[in-house]
Amino acid sequence: MTVIDIDPHDLARDYVAQWNAKDAAERRAAIERLWSEDGTHILQPPLEIREIAAGLGFDHPTLRAQGYDAIETRVTRSYEEFVAQKGYAFRLSGDAVRLDRLVKFAWDTVLAETGEVLGGGLEILELDDDGRIRTDYMFPGA
Repeated sequence: MTVIDIDPHDLARDYVAQWNAKDAAERRAAIERLWSEDGTHILQPPLEIREIAAGLGFDHPTLRAQGYDAIETRVTRSYEEFVAQKGYAFRLSGDAVRLDRLVKFAWDTVLAETGEVLGGGLEILELDDDGRIRTDYMFPGA
């Protein structure tokens, strides 16, 4: 598959699904299918971390995970904290759109039992030539 063949909605749906995957092997397989080998997940930190960083002279701090293993650790920790422990789920919110190598979409954090929206964010994915995620920019709360 190439970047030209990518359906942005399918990619966004599969991306969100990896964060809900209960089975570790399923999560890893999704990561290897969706991400380039040296893909990078870049997270805008929570406000508390940004304020501490600003106090230390860092104007625009980011949190990064690069490569399959680091991304798997990030996705697994998110799953354990939000899905397994708190009973949340992540879901695609609205349409995903593609512009050249970029895919943009919003997602919701919901209470799995009721579907009540608790939060969400914005995702911007930069794709490589094969249509896999090279860089993921995550903006929780956006």
